[in-house]
Amino acid sequence: QVQLVESGGGLVQAGDSLRLSCTASGRTFSMYTMGWFRQVPGKEREFVACITRGGSSTYYADSVKSRFTISRDNAKNTVYLQMNSLKPEDTAVYYCAAERLRSATDGTSQYNYGYWGQGTQVTVSS
Repeated sequence: QVQLVESGGGLVQAGDSLRLSCTASGRTFSMYTMGWFRQVPGKEREFVACITRGGSSTYYADSVKSRFTISRDNAKNTVYLQMNSLKPEDTAVYYCAAERLRSATDGTSQYNYGYWGQGTQVTVSS
């Protein structure tokens, strides 16, 4: 069992930065691929970024590549999403997810994750 708690969301202006954090319970955090997804009302949850267990590989959605950075600190059971140059279209509820995945690329699909946080709202004004 893994419990995830996100934090760091808020209201910012276009061009600003935010860092989201997701802290996991349990002692096996380092065995989980971690992902960030986001969702706006009326739309399907979409992939943002994911990171492999040891942090050696990361994947990003094209829409956030070069602006967002995912990282993790296994000693703190925490995964981060640094978001720079935010745009109004980044406005969404952001969720972190965890799963023990064999393939790093499996981390890009929400359907491969069994553990989810409650979400944190990010609002970017123009």
